[in-house]
Amino acid sequence: MTARDRLIVGLDVPTVAEAEARVTALGDDILFYKIGYQLAFAGGLEFARDLAQDGKKVFLDMKLLDIDNTIAKGVENIAKMGMSMLTLHAYPKAMVAAVKAAQGSGLCLLGVTVLTSMDEQDVIDAGYEYDPHTLVLRRAEQARAAGMGGIVCSAEEASAVREIVGPHLAIVTPGIRPAGAEKGDQKRVMTPSEALRAGSTHLVVARPIVESADPLRAARAILAEMDETITSKI
Repeated sequence: MTARDRLIVGLDVPTVAEAEARVTALGDDILFYKIGYQLAFAGGLEFARDLAQDGKKVFLDMKLLDIDNTIAKGVENIAKMGMSMLTLHAYPKAMVAAVKAAQGSGLCLLGVTVLTSMDEQDVIDAGYEYDPHTLVLRRAEQARAAGMGGIVCSAEEASAVREIVGPHLAIVTPGIRPAGAEKGDQKRVMTPSEALRAGSTHLVVARPIVESADPLRAARAILAEMDETITSKI
């Protein structure tokens, strides 16, 4: 895969009009977009369907978690929308139900392990007995066992996760920040080059691109860094 296949631009904007403007500005340079809660609840689900029909890949970041039947019915409808990736929290029963529902659709299901905005104290406060690294690895094992298409984790855990899930599962990492960029509310971050070298297959970048004064220039700089890293690894 080239950098264009691996870079996912997060459309973390409040309106479809703003999302459309970013997509237009980025043109053919960007193939893959992420749509999360903010845009989804402002008309973004229809926009996601339109993007897919226009030949773009769409990562629908819904982080689903519910009873098995509800998960299955939701995944069935999302697959019909033409989405490329979908997140759900990496709980074993939910993942098993989702995998069964997505069979034959081509939808890549991603298990969310531990949010990149959470550190050890946040995990303790949430009531878990594991530190973030251990919890990520445990959920990676469960995702592999359930037949998921990939994992969402911090790039800090990508190398260890790769050893668990094997060579074929996607490892999607948010919290990617070019050198010198502000971390914002992220706590476990890496540069694009560092993340790829750690074993990530796809990088999610939102604010450094969509909030840039020149989104296309920012995106091209990240793509160039990624391509150089990918080439050096071959």
